[in-house]
Amino acid sequence: MTIDKKAEGKRLELKVSGRLDTMTAPELENVIKNSLDGVEELVLDFEKLEYISSAGLRVVLGARKAMGESGSFAVKNLCSDVREIFDITGFSDIITIE
Repeated sequence: MTIDKKAEGKRLELKVSGRLDTMTAPELENVIKNSLDGVEELVLDFEKLEYISSAGLRVVLGARKAMGESGSFAVKNLCSDVREIFDITGFSDIITIE
């Protein structure tokens, strides 16, 4: 998994590629946790994300909760496989998808 950070003012976009699973989820969680100071809008770009496990979904939910009090949160560019996982788990109903 690779994570590319793009910060513009109070907006942070993290482009995540590869697999977001039990082995890689802690890395994304740490990047998010250590990057939220002053951030009012967090976007996870999953255009190149091939797979997401329950551990990855937990990180996404944690990011949403972290931003819930101080700003906005969204994911974008879901491939069909990742979108299906979001739909099956109900994440499509609670996460803003662009």
